[in-house]
Amino acid sequence: MTVRVLVVDDHPLYREGLVTAISTMAGKEVVGEAADGAEAVRLAAELVPDVVVMDLHMPVLNGVDATRQVTTDHPSIAVLVLTMLENDESVFAAVRAGARGYLLKGADRAEIGRALDGVSHGEVVFSAAIATRVLSYFAAGRSGPELAPFPELTDREREILDLVARGLTNAAIARQLVVSDKTVRNHVSNVFAKLHVAGRAEAVARARDAGLGQ
Repeated sequence: MTVRVLVVDDHPLYREGLVTAISTMAGKEVVGEAADGAEAVRLAAELVPDVVVMDLHMPVLNGVDATRQVTTDHPSIAVLVLTMLENDESVFAAVRAGARGYLLKGADRAEIGRALDGVSHGEVVFSAAIATRVLSYFAAGRSGPELAPFPELTDREREILDLVARGLTNAAIARQLVVSDKTVRNHVSNVFAKLHVAGRAEAVARARDAGLGQ
């Protein structure tokens, strides 16, 4: 059976090279390519590929949120993350969003090919370095996937989003964090921009869906 693949990456040269590499693999067919997360969601619905190869750091809609939407709307589609981001927050956020695989961009053709086969058959696939860290993390009794929703946010921005989701006003947040109202407003604006939300209500809904504001 041919594995149908949608390639998602905002860097044209890397995406082109990846499309070429996957197209030459036995039993693989690239059915589409996207340059941002929103386009990925749209094409996943239109093309229904077996696997979406997803970068994480992208414009319009980031890869974690795109992964969540694709896997929620189309449980049969496997998402294989292929990214330069190797921090724990990014790994666990992607897994929590529904990704079945996580490779770093240093992966060679053979590793990518094996991962495509694996996730398309329901397996969970990590690159060796990531797998070692994930196993160590859980062996230490930590709940990794719950740790860091919205990896694109800084720790301070995530803290402020949590307080927004708890219903605090900017002024109340400023008093609690002992910072100026203007500082809070700037952070809130940055959060809205990074999450691509239109306003406070949408940000609160997204935050609560991700477990913040409890």
